[in-house]
Amino acid sequence: MFSDIVADDVFRLETRRLWLRWPRLSDAAAIERYCSKWEVARHTARIPHPYPKGGAERYIYAAREANTLGRDLKLVLTPIGAPRLVIGAASLERNDADRLTLGYSLAAEAWGRGLATEAVAAIVDAAFTLSRFEEIEASVHVENPASGRVLAKNGFAHVGRGWRDAPARGAMIECDLYALTREGWDARGRASALEKA
Repeated sequence: MFSDIVADDVFRLETRRLWLRWPRLSDAAAIERYCSKWEVARHTARIPHPYPKGGAERYIYAAREANTLGRDLKLVLTPIGAPRLVIGAASLERNDADRLTLGYSLAAEAWGRGLATEAVAAIVDAAFTLSRFEEIEASVHVENPASGRVLAKNGFAHVGRGWRDAPARGAMIECDLYALTREGWDARGRASALEKA
């Protein structure tokens, strides 16, 4: 479970260019707008295409419930200068007693600027700082190497390839599998501190 601090909807992570915060009902139109794009949905396991009316509202209610219970951490991404403009999402879902699963998506117009890398760094730091989980895993559709680079830049190790259930695609999809342990995250932080010294 996550620390009680994340179970309040004023919880927010801040990076150089982004806020990661709880989703609100007022975000529904922006979420629907970017999730309805095939180029965003095609590499995800859970964003259906075509995106259904009311899908964003259902996502928001489910995310807020999971956050309130401390079971998962599901946040939307907004530029710091435009806090009402949702351009993506990042989540950590409880997999088992000591493991989380990372997921993220980004609006197509925000691709190529390092924003996904920045968001993943923030939510991973929050996971290891505000919980006792020992490992974060992630899977990336084999046809989406850019997402694999986001994980690698954040210290995730490629641990193999396998098939994962993709309910929104109606099938299993072949994925590259990644993992980051608490020990690896901690060592990465120490190495970064030494580089700055």
